[in-house]
Amino acid sequence: MSTLTREGRAAGESRAQPRSGDRLSDQHDQQPPDEGATPPGGRPDDAALEEMGNPHHGRAVKDAAARVVMWGAFGAVIVPLVWILYTVVSHGVNLLLSSTWWTNNQRNINSGDTGGGARHAIEGTLMMAGVTAVIAVPIGILTAVYLVEYGRGPLARAISFTVDILSGIPSIVAALFVYAVWVTTFGIERSGFAAALSLVLLMIPVIVRSTEAMLLLVPNELREAAYALGVPKWVTVVKVVLRTAFSGIVTGVLLGLARIMGETAPLLILAPYTKNFQRDLLHGNFPTLPMMINQDRGDIGFATAAERMWGAALTLILLVLLLNVIGRVIARAGSAKT
Repeated sequence: MSTLTREGRAAGESRAQPRSGDRLSDQHDQQPPDEGATPPGGRPDDAALEEMGNPHHGRAVKDAAARVVMWGAFGAVIVPLVWILYTVVSHGVNLLLSSTWWTNNQRNINSGDTGGGARHAIEGTLMMAGVTAVIAVPIGILTAVYLVEYGRGPLARAISFTVDILSGIPSIVAALFVYAVWVTTFGIERSGFAAALSLVLLMIPVIVRSTEAMLLLVPNELREAAYALGVPKWVTVVKVVLRTAFSGIVTGVLLGLARIMGETAPLLILAPYTKNFQRDLLHGNFPTLPMMINQDRGDIGFATAAERMWGAALTLILLVLLLNVIGRVIARAGSAKT
């Protein structure tokens, strides 16, 4: 009987005694908060709340500095551009308001004489740019398509390396190369077509790199979807890839035209200037706006020659602007069809 009583007392005491885990939990709950405790990040609560409510001082300084740099770079670009446009327009707009500027040439017009026009140079510039584009655009686009869609191995690397070299050569080097081959080796006379060949060397790398960049932006999912439908690769390239990148390709062509329309060094070497109308690219001197500017620049001491120089420069700017507008319209129409 006494043994049972002692066991009952022991069981009661064990039930009355809390477990060690419960004692630790109760002690943790009853422990007063530590006044030195800090939230994550090692900052007191008030400092953390203050930082959340107000922007950090360092970030504000960096933001202000970035804004100053951005607006400074914008001003460094736009101020010279506006100044150049203002100078060209203010000095050359008077001639452009005359109808004879768009209908006549400079035949029998001396440096100190007034009158005459720039139609011969406008026609020559457009003809040379057109011939250059007809040769350079297909070569540039096909080269870019090969590098992106088909090019693998040593041949592709060699082509890419050649394009990089052409991108960096000066225009006068391209002109001298064509002169050495066209005039010296084959004995063909200097002409507008010879100058166009040198401009082709300058236009091709611009078109290749811009078209290559646009083709790389076309999602691979479009190609894979066409392949899944059983479409041949060349049809996929023509109907899907090129049409998707059409707007960017047109932009590259416009950049190439703007690159070559103002070149003077190839024209000085391969296409001497004439004041007459000349619509034959293969024979004789050839009139262009850059050469007209260079011609009147040599006689800038005469007020009339200086005015014609500024007028030709403004005309060239307007031609490039017009071609860009036409190109944008064509690119938008082509994009809408896709």
